[in-house]
This record gives sequence, structure tokens and C-alpha cells, in this order.
Amino acid sequence: MREKINEVYKMAKESLNGCKDLNSLNIIRVQYLGKQGEITALLKGMKDVSKEEKPEIGQLINNARCEIENEIETLQKKFEEEELANKLNGEKIDISEPSKVVEKGEIHPLNKVFDKLIDCCVAMGFEVVTGPEIEYDYYNFEALNVPKDHPARDMQDSFYITDNILMRTQTSSVQIRTMENRKPPFRIVSPGRTYRADSDATHSPVFHQFEGLVVDENISMIDLKSMLTKMLSMLFGENTKIRFRPSYFPFTEPSVEVDATCPSCGGEGCKLCKGTGYMELLGAGMVNPKVLENCGIDSKKYTGFAFGPGVDRLAMVVNKIPDLRMMFENDTKFLEQLK
Repeated sequence: MREKINEVYKMAKESLNGCKDLNSLNIIRVQYLGKQGEITALLKGMKDVSKEEKPEIGQLINNARCEIENEIETLQKKFEEEELANKLNGEKIDISEPSKVVEKGEIHPLNKVFDKLIDCCVAMGFEVVTGPEIEYDYYNFEALNVPKDHPARDMQDSFYITDNILMRTQTSSVQIRTMENRKPPFRIVSPGRTYRADSDATHSPVFHQFEGLVVDENISMIDLKSMLTKMLSMLFGENTKIRFRPSYFPFTEPSVEVDATCPSCGGEGCKLCKGTGYMELLGAGMVNPKVLENCGIDSKKYTGFAFGPGVDRLAMVVNKIPDLRMMFENDTKFLEQLK
């Protein structure tokens, strides 16, 4: 048995001395240390060794195995270092070579306007709040003072899922949810997608709104006008002027349409503003007391204002886009012009 151990060890040493790479080393490892290897065979042969010799023979086998394992580990480390060095030498980068042209993406014009509006309002102390796009009729209409028989519903062709569930037509539903769950004072904006069955050069079945709401004591139209003037000035420039025109919305009273001086001509009149010098940008008004009461807010103590620009409309104005649908076609040639 001693001779067999010495023979196996000698054969392993000779094989390791002639080993040139990791592949050969792995073959040797399996040949001597694997489940069917030479060392395993020696251990199985221990059953034929006398009881007196077993401790000595077992020690000799373990010593041979440890020697072989140590030499394999040493060679493996050596071969791995050589392989890494060869790889690094063969993959040197010539930094003087011209780099490949990397095309960079660009933020979509809608997201640019969203980001700018959010930055403007957050700077004025507003909090961004979001809500579900699939909404109950109550939050989308009834709580906003638009009951089922109200004529204002005819102004919005809605996508109903059931008689009581629809794709929201406005992000005002987020304002109702906020007023139900918070106590004044608060200032929030609710950006997001909205849906109406409408499609032409200035309307899309999927469009985007950015609605704002302020509820506190002693809020007036003066607060609304000063806030919108600040927001639109940050969006279009410090020389921007705004004007209010009387309008009607069931959830605000009084209600106004808000115009701003045309960002293209600065108010002098051009093709974009049809010679008027102003462009209609959003609707706004003082929150109807009925809406406050629907949400459990004391309308005698608190007042508020709300506003809601269409983000798609603002993006068209800012980028002078003639057809809203161009922003949804993902035409890279069109988007590259807006960089």
C-alpha cells in the first residue's frame, strides 16, 4: 500500500510539472482528487489494510492528498495571473483613437413642461399629489358639483367602464380625494393623464392636465391672480402678462378663463395668437362652496382657488407645434427638432 501511495504521488507530481494551462490543471485535478480519482481509490483500499497499519497508511494518503491540493492551488493562481496579464496586454485601449458617436436621448416636450410646472409650483410651496386614472363617477363628477343630469356632462365625452366607473376626464378627482382626507390649509398640484372621447389637431383621447388647489382662510381672487402671474412668468418669461375673462365651471364660482401674452410675439400679435397678442392657456376660479361642503370643509371658514392648464396645450405653445397629435407619434425626426 505504501508503494502504491508513493507511485500515485510521483505520477501526480510529474503531471503537474508538465502542466501548461488551466484546462490541463482541471484534468489533473479530476484525475487525482475527483470522486473516481486516484486518491479516492487509495481511500477505498483502506478496507484491505490491517487494523494496526490503518492509522499510518491513512496519514500517508492524507499527506499525499494535501501535497497535491497545495500544488494544484499554487499552479491555478499562477495560471490565472498569467491569463489576466495576457488579456490586459491584448485589450489595451488607444485613447488617442476618435470615439464613436453616441446619440443622446431627449426629454419629451410634454415631460419638459410637466417638470417646469412642478418646479414652479413646488417653489411656491405646493405639494405634488397623484391619484387613480380609473375613477368613480362620484369623484370625477358628482363631488365636483356635476350631478348626473347636469348639462356640463355633455361637454365631456367620457370613457365609461361601468355605469359608475370611468377613465377620469380631469385630475380634479385627486383634489376631491385630498379634501376628503386632509384638513385645511393645503396647497397641492395634481399632474397626470386624463381621457375623453375627442380627437383632432388640438384634442387627443389621452391628454395631460396639471391642476392646482389652494384651500385656506381668506383666500381670494387676488391670491389666484398673483399666483398664476408668478407661475406663467416662470414658464414664459418675466414680461408675461395675464388677463381674466369670465367663464363657467360647475366646480368654481366665480370662474375665469386665463390668457397670457403670446410667448412667440410678446403680445404684439402674430399667426400663432391669431393677431390678438394673447393666448388662452387655462381655466381657473374660486372653489364653489358646494364642493367644499361635499368634502366636509366649512365653506364659511375656508375658501380656495383652483386652476388647471392643459399640459399638451402649453407644450404646443412653447414649442410652436401646429398639431397636438405629433407629440404622440414618436417620430424621431420631429422630436429631434425640439432639442
